[in-house]
Amino acid sequence: MKWIDVPPVWLLGFAVLAWCQAKFLPLGLGFSTGPIAAIIDLLSGLLIGAGIVLMLLAVVEMRRQETTLHPHGDPSQLVQSGIFKRSRNPIYLGDCLLLLGLVLRFDAVLSLALLPIFVWVLERRFILPEENRLRRQFRADWARYEQKTRRWL
Repeated sequence: MKWIDVPPVWLLGFAVLAWCQAKFLPLGLGFSTGPIAAIIDLLSGLLIGAGIVLMLLAVVEMRRQETTLHPHGDPSQLVQSGIFKRSRNPIYLGDCLLLLGLVLRFDAVLSLALLPIFVWVLERRFILPEENRLRRQFRADWARYEQKTRRWL
């Protein structure tokens, strides 16, 4: 079951919830009409693109350092270079940007409430356990990295 308990599966689940809300419970609160529609389309595209770019930069850096991408795996390196200089969790940040962009793209205004729930799930299921593993494995290096690099931005 660990292969199913990964962030992309959670992201897909939340995105499907947002799509269902837009499709079956729109409530007429959306941004799909009027002059703001073009701005929302642009913003959603930028958010989706930024999320994908962040994730790709992180994956490339982790592959370059030859460490695991699996959130439940044991890392062989503490990656502190590239995008990881700016954020300890660029992939999760990318997931959040992607979800926000999809919510806007789907015109699922009520689903904006899913974003803080998604962040909470990521922190509890993945970030905190990962940080605990890194703390035990890389002790002093992790302590320095944690001090100088923020969790999100």
